[in-house]
Amino acid sequence: MTHRNEWMPEELHDYTIAIGPPLDDVARDLIAETGERFPGPAQIQIPPEQSGFLTLVTQLVGARSALEVGTFTGFSSLAIARGLPADGRLLCLDVNEEWTSVAQRYWERAGVADRIDLRIGPALDSLRALPAEPFLDLVFLDADKENYLAYWEELVPRVRPGGVLLVDNVFFHLSVLEEAPTRPGGAAVKAFNRRVRDDPRVTHAVLPLGDGVTMARRVSSE
Repeated sequence: MTHRNEWMPEELHDYTIAIGPPLDDVARDLIAETGERFPGPAQIQIPPEQSGFLTLVTQLVGARSALEVGTFTGFSSLAIARGLPADGRLLCLDVNEEWTSVAQRYWERAGVADRIDLRIGPALDSLRALPAEPFLDLVFLDADKENYLAYWEELVPRVRPGGVLLVDNVFFHLSVLEEAPTRPGGAAVKAFNRRVRDDPRVTHAVLPLGDGVTMARRVSSE
């Protein structure tokens, strides 16, 4: 399992996983296959401790309609789908059929494939094709950082008041601490973080989980 957290001591990270909800065989096998087949891109997979968090938030919100931007090989979508009721639905948006073909196998193995709708194509196009009214209970955003602001502006109006948006990588490997980030995407994440902070449509908290997670609650329908 990849230690993607630059600021947390390895021992504390391992302890966090050890005392958190245990991963089952499906999740462990998915992590292992992702690392073996895609050793470079595997770093974009959410860390193990984030899986239980996603499932728990899905349950706490009572989500029935969820959406994920950026699915990769399906570890995060698996966690969200497991938090949905049997009649809940998760829409996953991604552009890579090879990665998501792995996800689909593990959704089937976990018995949650009937809750998930996968759409391949540019996420902004898919989002703009959705109903404009607020219908989403939960959103997880973990995609290309340069488009985070554009995704946010499409997502927030579609989340019902009281619904929750979760955004991954808001520390972006600590590049946000630089005045002028040199890492590609770092400046975009800094701008995104400022936008969320100043957005009157949501209340939010920034959690030091993984590479930083923003949790925002929709409070205004305007």
